[in-house]
Amino acid sequence: MIFNESAGGVCFLNRLFDFTDTAMRHSILKKLISAACLGAAFAALGLMPVSAGAARPVQKIEFWTMSLKPKFIPYFQSLVKKYEAQNPGVQLEWVDFPWDILQLKLITAIAAGTPPSLVNLSVPWAEEFARDGLIEPVDAMIGNRAAYTRGALEDMTFRGHLYGFPHYSNVNVIAYNNKILAAAGLQRPPRNMDEILAYARQIAARTGKAGYAPALGKIDGFLLQQGLPLIKDGKAVFNSPAHVALIQKLADTYKANGFLKDKLFAEDNFPAVVDAYLGGRLGMMVSAPTALKRIQADSKEIYAITDVFPAPVGPTGIGDGGWMFNFAVPKGVKLQSLPAIAKFAQFLTNDENQLEFAKIANVMPTTVKALADPHFQQLSANAGATEKAQAVAAGSMENSRSLYVAGIDDYDELRRFLVKAVEAGMTGKKDIKQALDEAVLIWNKKLEKQS
Repeated sequence: MIFNESAGGVCFLNRLFDFTDTAMRHSILKKLISAACLGAAFAALGLMPVSAGAARPVQKIEFWTMSLKPKFIPYFQSLVKKYEAQNPGVQLEWVDFPWDILQLKLITAIAAGTPPSLVNLSVPWAEEFARDGLIEPVDAMIGNRAAYTRGALEDMTFRGHLYGFPHYSNVNVIAYNNKILAAAGLQRPPRNMDEILAYARQIAARTGKAGYAPALGKIDGFLLQQGLPLIKDGKAVFNSPAHVALIQKLADTYKANGFLKDKLFAEDNFPAVVDAYLGGRLGMMVSAPTALKRIQADSKEIYAITDVFPAPVGPTGIGDGGWMFNFAVPKGVKLQSLPAIAKFAQFLTNDENQLEFAKIANVMPTTVKALADPHFQQLSANAGATEKAQAVAAGSMENSRSLYVAGIDDYDELRRFLVKAVEAGMTGKKDIKQALDEAVLIWNKKLEKQS
């Protein structure tokens, strides 16, 4: 979900990205957009070199992905071969870049007038590129919108226009140690965040083990999913009574030893969470279904006593842990190429291909039909936690959204101030309201400079 609240395979699939160096990217954008416009002007005047008498080339479609080699080489080679066989005269070129350099490569290619036909982006990256005018709306290209989930389409809709073809996403489930929960007297799924916290405290009280390990290094997404905005009318507002009340609930659970305290406030606590769960020290592990593969591979004993609950949606109606990837059309793609690009993009993200990719990557497709496939919906009598997690997640995908704050320079730095304030309040180093007030002042000074 776009929270534009400013003033105006694959290891990375298992967790959320940190989008750093925002200021550097905006600096590059400002410098290179002018270059892109200049190049377009020369092309419009017919001043770009053209080979005389050159034969008309086949239709070339170059599409970029991020960090999908080497695991997905067979998948994309097969996909390319199949499409080219079905569409004579079309030549596909697949290019894969590491995720941390793809944005710079894309900006440079757009500035040079040589953008790819399609590029694989996360939702926050797509929103930023759309805001800077570097990707094109695809409203007229996407064809049957009803093929995709409502949440996927909403994720890619910015300022009333659709800016990408949804590809894959995820949503969290609750994997739990059924021996620990039985010892704590817990049987049914928690219905909301209050109940998750109550479960965590009860597990700690009755078993001496941690109950829950929230990713508080991503406290911004946690608050947004619970319907608590960070910014309103260009001002930070996360020191409201409602925000203070939620952090107080977290503090109460922390003091009751309901949380796993290993790396609790780290930017990435996923490795610590998995290690604790594998060691039988954690009752509930809230994560994408991919994490169950790790449990299955590393500990047959723990996997055998693992079961799955759905993660409750927040007051917003949004599920926990959504993070979608898509294929966008960069600025500067030739107008006459758009029909062929749209046709390939729909093939790339259709039911059949999304389902195949999802099976390999252990992620969730974003088409309704693929999610209804027996792979997700029909469980065998001896189905394990991995299969159960996939079925539970598939049933929650309509509620999957990407939660983030858009339109703020140096946002990661601001988030770190928020995390430090929450940590100080939860651990008793400061009064919760005082800690949040201090962080709000820092945020507002930064936001005022950007307004």
